[in-house]
Amino acid sequence: MAGKFELYKDKAGEFRFRLKAGNGEIILVGEGYKRKASALNGIESIRKNSVIDQRYERKATSSGKPMFNLKASNGQTIGTSEAYSSDSARDNGIDSVKRNAPEASLDDQIA
Repeated sequence: MAGKFELYKDKAGEFRFRLKAGNGEIILVGEGYKRKASALNGIESIRKNSVIDQRYERKATSSGKPMFNLKASNGQTIGTSEAYSSDSARDNGIDSVKRNAPEASLDDQIA
């Protein structure tokens, strides 16, 4: 099963998206946007940048757990991962984004 982007509106009224792998696990989340068009642009930026390894910022949370950010060509963070139990689990998460994001479908949940 292929990955998909879910586009939704949060409780604060902002437009958000998350990338889910084929197994339904969330592998990347985007920031909140004021406009739907901006969130859609964020999804397209993830599709484009997800295949470029240098766009992944491998780092740790404040508690020391591995995680990553995906950055656009201008250096802006466009997606953030969950915290992982190990560096290898984080690297598997990056590989999953690389595999799923470019061809992921869009599930627009905004009515």
